[in-house]
Amino acid sequence: MGALALALLAPGFALAGAQADQLCSRLSERLPGVSRADCQSSGLRATGAQSHKGQPILVREIPPGPGAEAPLRVLLLGGIHGDEPTASAIVFRWMNWMERPIARSFHWRIAPAVNPDGLLAPRATRVNARGVDLNRNFPTPGWEREAPAYWARRTGSDPRRFPGKTPLSEPESRWISEEIERFKPDIIISVHAPFGVLDFDGPAPVPQRFGRLRFNRVGVYPGSLGNYLGLSRNTPVITLELPHAQALPPPAEQQRIWADMLSWIRRNVNRTS
Repeated sequence: MGALALALLAPGFALAGAQADQLCSRLSERLPGVSRADCQSSGLRATGAQSHKGQPILVREIPPGPGAEAPLRVLLLGGIHGDEPTASAIVFRWMNWMERPIARSFHWRIAPAVNPDGLLAPRATRVNARGVDLNRNFPTPGWEREAPAYWARRTGSDPRRFPGKTPLSEPESRWISEEIERFKPDIIISVHAPFGVLDFDGPAPVPQRFGRLRFNRVGVYPGSLGNYLGLSRNTPVITLELPHAQALPPPAEQQRIWADMLSWIRRNVNRTS
């Protein structure tokens, strides 16, 4: 492992200095609308966790503002599929708007690129470096029977949708699962592309529209995050499918999605503990 990766793996490492500049250069080359300066000023820190190839998994924690009582805990994830760079890029954009009043009433943990190996591969891939679709690798009930059968029967053993040999077999999906146990979010937002819809799983009124994204159930899959948290563990999961994997929505639409989503969370999500 190189000096850059070793330095960035230290928990609490903030993005600053020459080494972080190299990482931010790589990310900005892949993420539309995200400059190296945007990355450097993002407030992200290394978690100490790493991908299969040793890339650091980066997180920003944003506590609630002064006076926020019993704030909702929100876990925001981007880039679980590495070939959906807008799903990471829009999270970087949203991090610039965290000082707005509604956002400041929540407690945030934000990981904009949870599949760095897929994102930074010579040719970006949906799967991680071990060829596993992380969004089919979560331990939903009956995974051992249902996930391999679904993969073979319904996808024709599509390598882009391989669920892995066992649930949580991958360091990236294990980190997400462990982070959920640590943070105990009241709601999870997972950003994807390119279907251009809004999906939802869990115990809350179904949101009908964020910006131009309208509710349209994508499906319930063995090993998916929505199935794992929303259906199996009763934690609401918003799945945002942006319209394009390579081009961000216009800035005004990015803001509409963000504002509508925060307003819906404030009205419809309750503290779990």
